[in-house]
Amino acid sequence: MMRVKSPLLALVLFLTIPLAGTSADEFEDTIKIFKEAGESAAFFDNSYGYAVFPSIGKGGVGIGGARGKGRVYEQGTYIGDSTVTQLTVGFQLGGQVYSQIIFFEDKRALDEFTSGNFEFGAQATAVAITAGASVAATTTGSAAGVSGGKKDAATAGAYHKGMATFTVAKGGLMYEASIGGQKFSFTPK
Repeated sequence: MMRVKSPLLALVLFLTIPLAGTSADEFEDTIKIFKEAGESAAFFDNSYGYAVFPSIGKGGVGIGGARGKGRVYEQGTYIGDSTVTQLTVGFQLGGQVYSQIIFFEDKRALDEFTSGNFEFGAQATAVAITAGASVAATTTGSAAGVSGGKKDAATAGAYHKGMATFTVAKGGLMYEASIGGQKFSFTPK
């Protein structure tokens, strides 16, 4: 049995464990939050599909990770499950939990996502309790958002290479300037 010597390392490990017990209500509640939050609401009307992740746990102390489970929808119909796993290296300290939605502009973008391709990114993020600001530039697109928490979330964004990503902070405290890789797996329904 592995013994954890650092409370911060324990936090990283805890936040990157697969989130079990995600209920259908959590997906519906998260979709509702994004439908009521700024520009992300309009994407439901003009996207080919989307992937929603109600809770992604993220933590890091120099080396970090994130993990969350989600569902993928094609033209409003649930087509399968997805897991996001991320590994980052750089200046980072703390942990956070956030919700994320990725919109697909067309079938090509959805097909690319469901094929399980890697996404490499460079990130700069600051999240405090349930308010946060973040920006990310990646090979599959860029994202920016500001959130006062799930009750008063505001979002802004646009498609880049067929995808648009929005996040809403749920809680935690994390400072980060890191480089990492992100992998999405997909399992059809």
